Amino acid sequence: MKQFAFILSLVLCLSTVTFAQSTSRADELMQQAQTNLKQKEYIKARYLFLQAYNAFSSQEKYDKAVECGVNASALYHRENYYKEAFELLRGAELLVTGGEQKSGKAMPDLRFRINKERLQMYINLKNPARAKEQLTKLEETAKAAKNDSLNNDLLYTQANYYYTFGMNSQGDAYINRLIGQYKEQKNYAKVDESYKTLIDIARKANNAGLVARTYDKYILWTDSVKALTAQDELNVLKRKYDESLQTIEEKDSSLSAKQYIIIGLCILAGLLAAVLVLAGIVLLRFVLLTRKQKKAIQIANEHNELKTQFIQNISAQMEPTLNTLDGTQPGVRALKGFAEHIQELSDLENTLSEAYEMREININTFCESVMDKIKSGLKPDITTAVNAPKLSVKTNPEQLERILLHLLNNAAEFTSEGGKIWLDFKKRGAHTHQFIISDTGTGIAEEEQADLFKPFTKVKDLTEGDGLGLPICSLIATKMNGSLTLDSSYTKGCRFVLELHT
Repeated sequence: MKQFAFILSLVLCLSTVTFAQSTSRADELMQQAQTNLKQKEYIKARYLFLQAYNAFSSQEKYDKAVECGVNASALYHRENYYKEAFELLRGAELLVTGGEQKSGKAMPDLRFRINKERLQMYINLKNPARAKEQLTKLEETAKAAKNDSLNNDLLYTQANYYYTFGMNSQGDAYINRLIGQYKEQKNYAKVDESYKTLIDIARKANNAGLVARTYDKYILWTDSVKALTAQDELNVLKRKYDESLQTIEEKDSSLSAKQYIIIGLCILAGLLAAVLVLAGIVLLRFVLLTRKQKKAIQIANEHNELKTQFIQNISAQMEPTLNTLDGTQPGVRALKGFAEHIQELSDLENTLSEAYEMREININTFCESVMDKIKSGLKPDITTAVNAPKLSVKTNPEQLERILLHLLNNAAEFTSEGGKIWLDFKKRGAHTHQFIISDTGTGIAEEEQADLFKPFTKVKDLTEGDGLGLPICSLIATKMNGSLTLDSSYTKGCRFVLELHT
């Protein structure tokens, strides 16, 4: 008995997992179809919509199934495959009928979608009689649904039908009814949208007269809506004015009240005059102080530029002398590297507004390649890991590799034997992604974190490094439209986050 219960529970679990996977697959097919439709890959989109339609039908998700079926039908008759389109809609209608029988509830909104698509096909086929039949069904369905959105859609559809078959007066009646409703609701944005939709309907029907007539009405509406808006604002002001008058009349009930008001206003006027004089004095002092501050800022900027130029000149003047010294000496190599870093730091500061050249790279291949370059210098038993998807990203690979190599080499230097270093890639949005370098090393002292990306904040032996690597990487990240930060919440070693925006 226990074995039977175990097997039953296992079967239920497997069924649940299978259902969840099929549901996820159906949604994925629908998303892929919508993407291909936007990219105008109509054949591929139609195939994917059909696959999604079948998947949703088997799951009894009627709304998504009808949406996919209608989209696939539209793509069929777009290429004049009307037989297949009608058959697909017939199957969708049978699916809805079965759903109504199972649930015991009517689904007029789904039937509306199906009949609307049939109507569009009959309009394209220039078959007014059959189109009229579908229009009648739409009217009955919208009435049963009792849905304002469907009723508005119906008015658009009725106008489209009558305009397409040259019955302009009937079309005008329905579109004017819709516009009238929006005007009563003072929904001017919807009125504007209605006129634009009507112009689009007229163009599709090749009705040049209707296009011109509607465009004239739209211009008049655009001019009049400004007057209507102004009138509404005027009415609000008038109402406030009337309310103010009523308040004043209530306050004027006695002569003594008027006198107190006058006295109070005189005192208030005196106070206001005093305040204005005081404000004038404060403003004058503020203007003088602002001018003084502007002058101080200008002088500071000039001194900063002179300081930068001075540092660049020192770097340039050191180079000939350093070239005469023995380059194999650690101190000479350190000085040369320091001079090069100073020059590069200044160049980056002066060219931050100049963007790097970008190109597409495979992020998984790129990250694996960067990690491979540091493996030869690792201490024994240090493990490395790369977590990056096979995804194409647009960036400057040379500068990106330089930042990542510097961070990974730092991690390798401060991670002891048996530790771990890993590189993660995470996509944070449509145009934002992060490279995260983590290690289990010694970490960075809290008192040193604030000045980590600032140059020349610490005097140190140049043979042990000049401390300009991270400031240079931070400037490169800024120039790549991104940022380089230290994750201070990570306490098991050190973690840097390079965030880039494309």
